[in-house]
Amino acid sequence: MKRIVLIVALLLPLPVAAQESPPDEEGPSLMERGAQLFFRGLAEEMDPALRGLRDFAEEAGPAMQSFMAEMGPALVDLFETVKDFSAYHPPEILPNGDIILRRKAEEPPLDLPEPGPNGEVEL
Repeated sequence: MKRIVLIVALLLPLPVAAQESPPDEEGPSLMERGAQLFFRGLAEEMDPALRGLRDFAEEAGPAMQSFMAEMGPALVDLFETVKDFSAYHPPEILPNGDIILRRKAEEPPLDLPEPGPNGEVEL
């Protein structure tokens, strides 16, 4: 019995050689299989969120279509009039319901020191 335990104890720590497919054999490589498993797991993790997004789109779809039918032409006019939205403050809603866009004040240019004869600026 001691011999069997000794033999088993000596054989356990030996590493087992990994089975690799011969290079001439067709099929996905280990990297390809790993990538497939990764993307399959990612898809399974994202599935509930995508289902929730689809349900939201089904609920909000008719309201969005109605909004675009009513407000679409006005938004097109607004985008044609306002070329650069970064020149305006965020929209404000007044107590009477009007929405206004205030233009940002033009910033005066900075007074920079004049460069010296070598093009250097003394700080």
